[in-house]
Amino acid sequence: MPRLSGLRSVGHKLYTGELEYDFVGKKKRWYALSALILVLAVAGLLGRGLSQGIEFKGGAVFTVNKPGISVSQAHDAIGEFTGSHEPIVQKVGGDQVRIQIASKDTGNFNKIRDALSERLGVAPDKIDSELVGPSWGKEISNKALQGLLIFMVLVVIYLSIAFEWRMAMAALVALIHDIVITIGVYALVGFEVTPGTVIGLLTILGYSLYDTVVVFDTVKETTRGITKQNKITFSQAANRGLNQTLVRSINTSVVALLPVASLLFVGGGLLGAGMLKDIALSLFVGLAAGAFSSIFIATPMFADLKERTPEMRQLAKRVAQHRAAQAKAAARGEGDASAKPAASAAADADEDGNTDEEEGDGEPAAAGSSSRGTGSGGVRRQPSRNRSRNRPSGKRKH
Repeated sequence: MPRLSGLRSVGHKLYTGELEYDFVGKKKRWYALSALILVLAVAGLLGRGLSQGIEFKGGAVFTVNKPGISVSQAHDAIGEFTGSHEPIVQKVGGDQVRIQIASKDTGNFNKIRDALSERLGVAPDKIDSELVGPSWGKEISNKALQGLLIFMVLVVIYLSIAFEWRMAMAALVALIHDIVITIGVYALVGFEVTPGTVIGLLTILGYSLYDTVVVFDTVKETTRGITKQNKITFSQAANRGLNQTLVRSINTSVVALLPVASLLFVGGGLLGAGMLKDIALSLFVGLAAGAFSSIFIATPMFADLKERTPEMRQLAKRVAQHRAAQAKAAARGEGDASAKPAASAAADADEDGNTDEEEGDGEPAAAGSSSRGTGSGGVRRQPSRNRSRNRPSGKRKH
């Protein structure tokens, strides 16, 4: 409970502005980190390339239903029919082994099935076989690409209408950032690209955009009427809005990642569910990249684009002038404070003097006047309001 209370306290301080982290001000650091991740992703994509499934290259799938068959046995049984293409052998559930042969030459399809039946000691009706042509995967790829382009165009139009075109450009860059990282991770880890991968890739676009729009909406509220004051710049106001939604963004991303992680590590890793693993990996990487880009890329980039406008440049100048004036005033205040002890000492010396005279007529104050004695026989100087009075000379009222 103390730890949860501490997290709630941090979230409250971020929302109220008591605690603030300068995400926008340190944008170069996040840009450099993002560039490094993108370089690794592109290097993996260009170097190793994507491992395409049989849905994209064509081939055959054999599912052997027999308890006790190991992956190595199935691999040895299919070895001579694969040629230069390495077969993919997976344990599916407890009693099934799935064998994929990615090859466009499927003329010996029946011969491979008969050989598996003989070598593994399985009846032919216990082997489920499926022949896949490459044209189907190509059609899926084209449809996915069309859907991606249409989605991005609609995103730009919507954000330009709801917010402004600079927000739309920042959100679009964040989306491309997430897609490239997800595809690069697939290339680096060597996961097979299947239609499930394409489905997961299209799904993460909505999650990434949702988080970005939530942050942008708060930034829009905190920067409304920003040019009517001269205390903070646009970037600082945008950073304040980002801090207010920071805890919400993190909580949303964690809640979304937990079930996806269970699909990836439990469903795909332990149960051997191939399609679930393909979808879960793209979702897991895409959601993590989307949470990163909405905080560290989209908002700093939008603030950077906005600061280039003439009105925001003028605002930055006014803020700088205001802060310089405050610094000078503070410096003068320190100087006045250091002079106060000397003035106080002079006033004390004046009160303790023995021969002070009234200013104006040069006469000493009468003993019976309202002046108080100092205890040493001297008289105190009359207040300034008495100096301008005209008293009759030589006459004193008794």
